[in-house]
Amino acid sequence: MHNSTFLQDLAIVMIVAGLVTLLFHRLKQPVVLGYILAGVIIGPHTPPYALIRDQHTIETLSELGIILLMFSLGLEFNLRKLKAVGLTALIGALLEIVLMAAVGYQLGRWFNWSHMDSLFLGAMLSISSTTIIVKVLAELGLTKERFAGLIFGILIIEDILAILMIALLSGIAMTGSLSVRDVGATLGNLSIFLVTTLVLGLIAVPRLLAYVGRFKSDEMLLVTVLGLCFGFSLLAMKLGYSVALGAFVIGAVISEAREIGRIEHLIQPVRDMFSAVFFVAIGLLIDPRLLVQYAVPIAAISLAVVLGKVLTCSFGTFVTGNDTRTSLRVGMGLAQIGEFSFIIASLGLSLKVTSSFLYPIAVAVSVVTTLCTPYLIRSADGLAGAFDRSAPPSLLAYLNIYTQWIGQLGSRRKAGMAARLVRKWTVQMLLNLALIAALFIAAAFVGQRQFAWLPAFLKEQAAYHAVIWMGAIVLALPLFIATFRKLQALGLLIAELSVRPSLAGPNADAIQTVISHAIPIAGLIGLIVFGLALSSTLLPPFEILAVLLVVVALLTVLLWKSSIRLYSQAQVALQETLDAKPILRAPTPATLPILSEANLRRVPILATSPAAGRLIREIALRGRTGTSIVGIDRGNQSVINPGPDEEIIEGDLVLILGTPAQLDAAAAALGLSPESAS
Repeated sequence: MHNSTFLQDLAIVMIVAGLVTLLFHRLKQPVVLGYILAGVIIGPHTPPYALIRDQHTIETLSELGIILLMFSLGLEFNLRKLKAVGLTALIGALLEIVLMAAVGYQLGRWFNWSHMDSLFLGAMLSISSTTIIVKVLAELGLTKERFAGLIFGILIIEDILAILMIALLSGIAMTGSLSVRDVGATLGNLSIFLVTTLVLGLIAVPRLLAYVGRFKSDEMLLVTVLGLCFGFSLLAMKLGYSVALGAFVIGAVISEAREIGRIEHLIQPVRDMFSAVFFVAIGLLIDPRLLVQYAVPIAAISLAVVLGKVLTCSFGTFVTGNDTRTSLRVGMGLAQIGEFSFIIASLGLSLKVTSSFLYPIAVAVSVVTTLCTPYLIRSADGLAGAFDRSAPPSLLAYLNIYTQWIGQLGSRRKAGMAARLVRKWTVQMLLNLALIAALFIAAAFVGQRQFAWLPAFLKEQAAYHAVIWMGAIVLALPLFIATFRKLQALGLLIAELSVRPSLAGPNADAIQTVISHAIPIAGLIGLIVFGLALSSTLLPPFEILAVLLVVVALLTVLLWKSSIRLYSQAQVALQETLDAKPILRAPTPATLPILSEANLRRVPILATSPAAGRLIREIALRGRTGTSIVGIDRGNQSVINPGPDEEIIEGDLVLILGTPAQLDAAAAALGLSPESAS
């Protein structure tokens, strides 16, 4: 009976959602609003009676929607994008979040809401909607505009800060307050978690997916990706973080895989289904009577969102050197709230720290601001033109001078080789320390637990802790050695730069020697203290510890070269993942005039071919030669019209299309002389 009830509820959800979103599509409105309206229609608060019998089941399914929605946002997040957005995105996002959180909190207090309601309201108003903005810009055909790139950059920073905000709100909700120490601990633990998962994930996950992708099975790839998604979400939950954080982080890791094109294509229908259920579940919680009762707060908060985000984001974009027109377009494009606001609101409800009216108010504000978004973006140019016409000429001149000055500063800001090396080594050492901290935190976690299968001599706590501590030291040894080597290089560089022979005279060499040795020695002492502090809960008695330290010293000498080699291999693997070429669109078919002059040619892929073991999009044959790969003969298997993520392997017979001159160039690019291709 329960199964039939579940099936009936799910059928009603999908049928009504489909009908309402069809209407919204015809009206050219975001379909997310249609999902929410569908939830209101079938919800328990809408007369004459509720169509959903088991709302709890639908809410459980909506949890899958949250995971897949955040996973998809992670797939769109790319470390290259984060590097490219620069200072504009960072300042714009920080300014928006801080000021809008303050505005939201003050609005809540103005309406005499509780401290916790006001706090969560401020958090909900501070984050714009990635999903809604991306859809609106795509529908308006503006995704290639410069201001759209700045918007995407700000959204990336916002998504990262929103994850941090969720973690902080969880701590505040459970304790009622959050001290500076708690904030520092939360930031530290979250940073260690993110650094560890990103570094290890970027080394292992893309290679795992590359291995799975070789089987050419969409089913196998989809199941593997979903396994990683839900497994990592579970891990994040077990460590005390939200499932949204785990899904987002693993999505960001998978976004660096070579198979990202196939993965996005496979995950999209699964995500769309459960995301629809998620937004419908949001609508189920909306009581229309509450919306009428709180109409004034909804209107005031919506107005605050639009004005506040336009002003803060426009100002943040302008102060980093962008012109007024671009800045206004960025601000007006970010003037709404969306999926992260729903997640924050649902967090407050699940922790039972916010009032029941806050969730539907947040949804109503999202609906109002989302409806305004397309019109705000369209009117940005007109508003910028009106500002240029009405503003005093002297003000416009000062603004243009400021923009040009910031632009000149950016073009002149070129770090020297020494500064780049110091920055690079510092980042690498910080990453090493974060990984070391993660190892010892994991060791402490294991040390707090006793397992029945342990041998008798490990039943004693001192022996058990000694073994775990020693294991953590051995695993962390390559990181300690790599950090010490970086300190040695840093000492030599600083000694060379800080001591000038013309000023130091005959003592220059001696001073340089002292500096070059003092820095690594001081760093080594710091590393020892850092390791002992991290392992304070695992340290065995002094007698055992003294013996273990001697063993560690011997292992360091014996494993020095092996540790350097292992660290270098991991560093190369990470760099290869980060240096992978960005995703390119599939090659477009040749146009009809070209086809009249085109020929087909089969080119064998030899072991010496530069194309062997690479994807079609990595070869970029069409961009380099103008030809297209239209087929691959692989033994008894033929691949017709292969996609950009198809891998070329040794022994393939590649069928390429192009003019005779293009085919000769393509044969040469594939490592074959033109006359050898048939």
